[in-house]
Amino acid sequence: MKISRVICSYFLLISAMALIGSSAYAAQFKIAIMQDERNAAAKYRPLEMYLKLKGIEFSFVGTANYPDAAKMFTSGEVDAMFSGSGIAGIFIIKDLAVPLVRPVNKEGFSTYHATIVAPAGSPTFNGKAEYFKGKRVTFSPLASSGEIFFHSLAGIESAQAAIIKATSHGVAIETLANGGADVAIVKNHVWNNQKEKYPNLMAVGEDSEENPDGTLIVSKKANTKTVSSVSAALLAFKDDKSPEAQAVRDNMGIQSYIKTTPADFSHTLQLLKKAGVDKSFNFSFK
Repeated sequence: MKISRVICSYFLLISAMALIGSSAYAAQFKIAIMQDERNAAAKYRPLEMYLKLKGIEFSFVGTANYPDAAKMFTSGEVDAMFSGSGIAGIFIIKDLAVPLVRPVNKEGFSTYHATIVAPAGSPTFNGKAEYFKGKRVTFSPLASSGEIFFHSLAGIESAQAAIIKATSHGVAIETLANGGADVAIVKNHVWNNQKEKYPNLMAVGEDSEENPDGTLIVSKKANTKTVSSVSAALLAFKDDKSPEAQAVRDNMGIQSYIKTTPADFSHTLQLLKKAGVDKSFNFSFK
């Protein structure tokens, strides 16, 4: 009888340890986040609580810059990162990550494209680098609708344009409006939301193709079971009526998440390759 109890207790202990170990392992989902992005963690806090409700522990790992984030993906120190299409595309080209899901905002958008803005009365953008010759051009760094679009144009080195990097698309528009630049390359949605404020500016051209916005890219070294759990939870988010899900909608301004694949990045990857981005690219254009 005593031996039977000992054996039974032993198997109960082993089972409990296995369950605890499995739970602890599955709970780990580490998100890289830029340390200099103000309130970045707070932005995703409702999502953290939502995933916790689904049994997924969502934690942030600060990183100083994108090269450091790439090293973290390589070492397995982080599992994923939310990013715009430019950074996501670079990580895809570097074979460090794959896209998983992206948000659909309250207006129903999940993609964007570049809009070229200039003072009212300016010539129409002709789709060529020569348009920027001798001009002061402002845009966000490493943005598909900014620096990447600019560098994707053939002959851009000979355009002799003065580059003014802006901390955001909104800042680029403001810089242009204040006379600090001659032309801006920005997200179409940002321009459409702000153009009423700038009657002295006008859209003079745009890119014709779309780029995925705010994609969650996951490391190729991330645990596949955990990634599947995260994907399932986020894809089911649209129909979730819980207070946690509603908090995500209210605080992040989104209505759902949709599946995202490398095929959705076809135009972004084309822009990046035209701009000279390859596996050796270190997140900086010369």
